[in-house]
Amino acid sequence: MATANVTGMTHRKVQVQSNFQRWAFLFMRVSGLALLILAVGHMMIQHVLNSSSNLSIQFVAAQWNSWGWKVFDMLLLAFALTHGMNGFRNVLEDYIHNPQTVKIVNTVLAIFTIITVLWAGYAIARFNSTPFMGN
Repeated sequence: MATANVTGMTHRKVQVQSNFQRWAFLFMRVSGLALLILAVGHMMIQHVLNSSSNLSIQFVAAQWNSWGWKVFDMLLLAFALTHGMNGFRNVLEDYIHNPQTVKIVNTVLAIFTIITVLWAGYAIARFNSTPFMGN
Protein backbone atom coordinates (compact mmCIF):
# COMPACT_ATOMS: atom_id res chain seq x y z
CA MET A 1 0.00 0.00 0.00
CA ALA A 2 1.48 3.32 -1.01
CA THR A 3 1.06 6.61 0.82
CA ALA A 4 0.60 9.84 -1.04
CA ASN A 5 2.45 13.00 -0.06
CA VAL A 6 -0.22 15.65 0.20
CA THR A 7 1.03 19.23 0.15
CA GLY A 8 -0.58 21.90 2.25
CA MET A 9 -1.38 19.43 5.02
CA THR A 10 -1.19 20.87 8.51
CA HIS A 11 0.85 18.94 11.04
CA ARG A 12 0.31 19.46 14.70
CA LYS A 13 2.15 18.00 17.65
CA VAL A 14 -0.09 16.61 20.35
CA GLN A 15 1.08 17.61 23.79
CA VAL A 16 0.76 14.80 26.32
CA GLN A 17 -0.47 16.03 29.68
CA SER A 18 1.91 15.81 32.58
CA ASN A 19 1.64 13.07 35.15
CA PHE A 20 0.32 15.66 37.65
CA GLN A 21 -2.64 16.45 35.38
CA ARG A 22 -3.50 12.76 35.10
CA TRP A 23 -3.45 12.33 38.88
CA ALA A 24 -5.49 15.53 39.32
CA PHE A 25 -8.06 14.18 36.83
CA LEU A 26 -8.26 10.87 38.70
CA PHE A 27 -8.49 12.68 42.05
CA MET A 28 -11.49 14.68 40.82
CA ARG A 29 -13.34 11.45 40.00
CA VAL A 30 -12.48 9.69 43.27
CA SER A 31 -13.09 12.75 45.47
CA GLY A 32 -16.37 13.42 43.65
CA LEU A 33 -17.56 9.93 44.50
CA ALA A 34 -16.39 10.29 48.11
CA LEU A 35 -18.12 13.67 48.35
CA LEU A 36 -21.34 12.23 46.98
CA ILE A 37 -21.36 9.62 49.75
CA LEU A 38 -20.19 11.99 52.52
CA ALA A 39 -22.39 14.96 51.56
CA VAL A 40 -25.54 12.87 51.07
CA GLY A 41 -24.79 11.11 54.36
CA HIS A 42 -24.34 14.47 56.07
CA MET A 43 -27.63 15.80 54.67
CA MET A 44 -29.51 12.65 55.63
CA ILE A 45 -28.17 12.66 59.19
CA GLN A 46 -28.33 16.40 59.89
CA HIS A 47 -31.48 17.41 58.01
CA VAL A 48 -33.63 14.33 57.44
CA LEU A 49 -33.10 11.97 60.38
CA ASN A 50 -32.77 14.92 62.76
CA SER A 51 -34.93 17.98 62.42
CA SER A 52 -32.87 20.90 61.16
CA SER A 53 -34.81 23.18 63.48
CA ASN A 54 -33.26 21.31 66.42
CA LEU A 55 -29.65 21.80 65.27
CA SER A 56 -27.68 23.63 67.91
CA ILE A 57 -24.18 23.81 69.32
CA GLN A 58 -25.26 21.20 71.87
CA PHE A 59 -26.21 18.81 69.05
CA VAL A 60 -22.85 19.32 67.32
CA ALA A 61 -21.01 19.02 70.64
CA ALA A 62 -22.76 15.71 71.33
CA GLN A 63 -21.76 14.42 67.89
CA TRP A 64 -18.17 15.66 68.16
CA ASN A 65 -17.87 13.90 71.49
CA SER A 66 -17.23 10.83 69.32
CA TRP A 67 -14.10 10.45 67.17
CA GLY A 68 -16.21 8.76 64.49
CA TRP A 69 -18.12 11.98 63.83
CA LYS A 70 -14.96 14.04 63.96
CA VAL A 71 -13.31 11.83 61.34
CA PHE A 72 -16.46 11.94 59.17
CA ASP A 73 -16.52 15.74 59.28
CA MET A 74 -12.76 16.00 58.69
CA LEU A 75 -13.07 13.77 55.62
CA LEU A 76 -15.97 15.85 54.33
CA LEU A 77 -13.93 19.02 54.88
CA ALA A 78 -10.76 17.63 53.27
CA PHE A 79 -12.46 16.18 50.21
CA ALA A 80 -14.70 19.22 49.66
CA LEU A 81 -11.89 21.75 49.92
CA THR A 82 -9.34 19.84 47.84
CA HIS A 83 -11.94 18.92 45.20
CA GLY A 84 -13.08 22.53 44.95
CA MET A 85 -9.54 23.94 44.80
CA ASN A 86 -8.55 21.43 42.14
CA GLY A 87 -11.54 22.50 40.06
CA PHE A 88 -10.67 26.16 40.63
CA ARG A 89 -7.09 25.42 39.54
CA ASN A 90 -8.39 23.83 36.32
CA VAL A 91 -10.54 26.86 35.55
CA LEU A 92 -7.66 29.27 36.19
CA GLU A 93 -5.35 27.24 33.93
CA ASP A 94 -7.87 27.69 31.09
CA TYR A 95 -7.39 31.45 31.31
CA ILE A 96 -3.76 31.82 32.41
CA HIS A 97 -1.36 31.01 29.57
CA ASN A 98 1.96 32.06 31.06
CA PRO A 99 3.63 28.91 32.48
CA GLN A 100 5.41 30.87 35.22
CA THR A 101 2.16 32.50 36.37
CA VAL A 102 0.41 29.10 36.33
CA LYS A 103 3.17 27.69 38.55
CA ILE A 104 2.85 30.60 41.02
CA VAL A 105 -0.96 30.32 41.14
CA ASN A 106 -0.78 26.53 41.66
CA THR A 107 1.73 26.96 44.48
CA VAL A 108 -0.39 29.60 46.23
CA LEU A 109 -3.53 27.44 45.90
CA ALA A 110 -1.70 24.36 47.20
CA ILE A 111 -0.32 26.24 50.22
CA PHE A 112 -3.73 27.77 50.97
CA THR A 113 -5.45 24.37 50.70
CA ILE A 114 -2.93 22.56 52.90
CA ILE A 115 -2.98 25.27 55.59
CA THR A 116 -6.79 25.43 55.60
CA VAL A 117 -7.28 21.65 55.82
CA LEU A 118 -4.70 21.36 58.62
CA TRP A 119 -6.06 24.35 60.53
CA ALA A 120 -9.72 23.29 60.27
CA GLY A 121 -8.87 19.63 60.95
CA TYR A 122 -6.97 20.69 64.05
CA ALA A 123 -9.97 22.77 65.19
CA ILE A 124 -12.31 19.80 64.77
CA ALA A 125 -9.90 17.40 66.48
CA ARG A 126 -9.29 19.70 69.44
CA PHE A 127 -12.95 20.70 69.88
CA ASN A 128 -13.90 20.39 73.53
CA SER A 129 -17.56 19.50 73.84
CA THR A 130 -17.68 19.63 77.66
CA PRO A 131 -18.74 23.31 78.03
CA PHE A 132 -21.65 22.79 75.63
CA MET A 133 -23.00 19.52 76.99
CA GLY A 134 -24.77 21.09 79.96
CA ASN A 135 -24.95 19.78 83.48
